[in-house]
Amino acid sequence: MSTVLLTPRHSTTKDVARGRARRALRRRAVAVVLVVLAVVAFTASLMIGKTFYPLEDVVRVVFGEQVPGASFTVGRLRLPRAVLAVVAGFSFGMAGVTFQTMLRNPLASPDVIGISSGASAAAAIAIVTLSLDETAVSVLAIAAALTVAMLVYTLAFRDGVAGMRLVLIGIGIAAMLDSVVNYVLSQAAAWDLQEAMRWLTGSLNGVGWEQTVPAAVALAVLGPVLLSQARNLTAMQLGDDTASALGVRVERTRITVIVAAVGLIAFATAAAGPIAFVAFLSGPIAARIIGAGGSLLVPAGLVGALLVLVADLTGQFAFGIRMPVGVVTGVLGAPYLVYLIIRTNRAGGSL
Repeated sequence: MSTVLLTPRHSTTKDVARGRARRALRRRAVAVVLVVLAVVAFTASLMIGKTFYPLEDVVRVVFGEQVPGASFTVGRLRLPRAVLAVVAGFSFGMAGVTFQTMLRNPLASPDVIGISSGASAAAAIAIVTLSLDETAVSVLAIAAALTVAMLVYTLAFRDGVAGMRLVLIGIGIAAMLDSVVNYVLSQAAAWDLQEAMRWLTGSLNGVGWEQTVPAAVALAVLGPVLLSQARNLTAMQLGDDTASALGVRVERTRITVIVAAVGLIAFATAAAGPIAFVAFLSGPIAARIIGAGGSLLVPAGLVGALLVLVADLTGQFAFGIRMPVGVVTGVLGAPYLVYLIIRTNRAGGSL
């Protein structure tokens, strides 16, 4: 009988391979669990309401059959709402983790650095001051989000973009835009104020396919653009110099992912309003449950979709009154933001 002796080098190589295999298995398992949970929450949102419809009726409606009562309630009211919850949550999740990864800063999410505030300010002006219709409000919100993103990037650029500098500039611009929103709302008539607050809070109430389809098309177009840059984005976590040494065209990658991520945020915000903290929370949650290694784009998107679905169900049925989804996600996200700031302060400013 012969004995095969492994040198330390062979042993180390096998250990690395086993570690990679375990991490890959964990990522796949967690992704499957997230998909299953999202499907369960999506199905529940179609079944549960003032009238409960059994799963069989819901499936028949989804596949185009006419079911008395269910065809209208499920097909025209609940289905577009649930689809938009998935699309908006996935878009917020992907866009948020894109900024956090690229800038190596968990505070660098679109709702912290002013992008969502830009869309909100434009929407408030369009609704209250200009009395524009819903389509025009959405167009202005998208344009404002893109403009604010480019403004923040331009002001933060100085021989490259430092994460903390961009965050601080973004927070300052967000504060200015929030002041604009508050001023506009203070001048609003009662009806305009109600409509503006519904939009600004982040709500899925009353949405139809006219809001859902553009956001879904944006996700179908811009999501693959972000996924195509996943490796470059991961390399940029190591710093611009290291990423350049690895063959990444840093500035081109940065511009590409910023445009794609802001586009996702803009269309999702135009459809559902700035649903608070979904972009901020999705990446860190995905990182905790997935573990180290690999891109977080898809896991963060799944977490975002699940967050919005569950928060919407909670807002509808867990309290005595129906609350917008943005209120529920705000309650979830605010404590984490405070925790992150406290942790940063204790670490001497290092995130």
